[in-house]
Amino acid sequence: MSKTPLFDEFSPVSAKEWKQKIQVDLKGADYNETLVWDSPEGIKVKPFYHADDAVATFNNFTSKKGWSVGQKIYAGNAELANKKALKALQRGVESLSFVIPSEEIKVESLLKNIDLNAVSVYVKLEFLSHEYVQALVQFCSDSLENIYLNLDPIGQLAKSGNWFEGWEKDVAMLKKILAGKAQNIVSVNLALYQNAGANMVQQLAYTLAHANEYLNIFQTETERPKTITFKVSVGTNYFFEIAKLRALRRLWITLVEFYDFDTECHIVAYPTRRNKTLYDYNTNMLRTTSECMSAVLGGADRVVNLPYDAIYHKDNEFGERIALNQLLLLKNESYFDKVNNAADGAYYIESLTAQLTEKALELFKSIEKGGGFLKQLKEHTIQRKIAESASKEQEKFLGGEEVLIGTNRYQNEGDKMKDTIEVYPFLKTNPRKTLIQPILEKRLAEEVEQKRLDDE
Repeated sequence: MSKTPLFDEFSPVSAKEWKQKIQVDLKGADYNETLVWDSPEGIKVKPFYHADDAVATFNNFTSKKGWSVGQKIYAGNAELANKKALKALQRGVESLSFVIPSEEIKVESLLKNIDLNAVSVYVKLEFLSHEYVQALVQFCSDSLENIYLNLDPIGQLAKSGNWFEGWEKDVAMLKKILAGKAQNIVSVNLALYQNAGANMVQQLAYTLAHANEYLNIFQTETERPKTITFKVSVGTNYFFEIAKLRALRRLWITLVEFYDFDTECHIVAYPTRRNKTLYDYNTNMLRTTSECMSAVLGGADRVVNLPYDAIYHKDNEFGERIALNQLLLLKNESYFDKVNNAADGAYYIESLTAQLTEKALELFKSIEKGGGFLKQLKEHTIQRKIAESASKEQEKFLGGEEVLIGTNRYQNEGDKMKDTIEVYPFLKTNPRKTLIQPILEKRLAEEVEQKRLDDE
């Protein structure tokens, strides 16, 4: 029996030979017009990728410790949020994300009985307070490396149009907090731009410019945060989204090398809200599964799933349980935690990563030449560019060029939105509450009927 390796008996096939074979099979149709398509980012996607397309591969695209399963909890009531967190940990959650709306929420009640040495905790404060952060740091003094304070005054401005207190006061407060013992303080919200309709090059460039504003502020070594947490929203363009996360790490390393910082990039990934549907809504579970897979393969440090009913329901036991099960299945039964660099060496993904990195860096440089992120945000340049991108995406969606199965293609006739929506009498006094969602219409109709029965 020959000991010659199997593939040594076959001659290699070049990219040129593959293309010629495809051209023959097309029987006269144009290769570029038939099989090559343009992405919204201006990337020409080919029907096949070959070793000839290989680009330089870096070894810093993935999380150092692998990814953890996270859950988001709104802490409007400290005791109830704590109870919910402990239950989530028993079910397999490995990290917790609390949204704290006010300083009235007591840290000791919120984090009671949670092993902070074993569980990472992310805290999103909807306010900026040095005293509150001090109380949090004091309570978590023995496990500060597992506490992430997602403070983002610039993100507050981009989202709401207002600072917490004002630019100078917010910066002074942020520096005061950084001078303390907390290690992981600053956050940048890429999800804000993705959910608003920015294409991937814009998402990366605006995020980099957003983060660069912080790096310009933190000049002294004591002011530099150990980590910047990037909240990333992941869509259903599977391979592009993998490449987007990898490009984000590559861009971040390039930026901090310029400043001679050693601040780490920590990625927390969520499925996008932009493509979720009210109609045939169970398809949302398919979308979030695909999006979580992209997040893992792209190298996210932490993945938080979005319940399938999040856009029309408040937080609820069933939706959150299904969302958690999706992540547990990926990790414990699909073995998505066994290989930390599964996307390495894939010519297609490597090519996409390189092109997204290059195009985003070019746009970032353009933003800096134009005065920087804050200047362009205040001049509404950023908003206008995102609106243009969102409009183009919407046109493709309405025209059927952009396909969302079950939403604008292969619809269930019973799930279509009505042409006219009735406004109930008690809503006519407030036009802003006009019903636009059938699910909400049905629920309110049931409430009206119940009120009528009660009156009788």
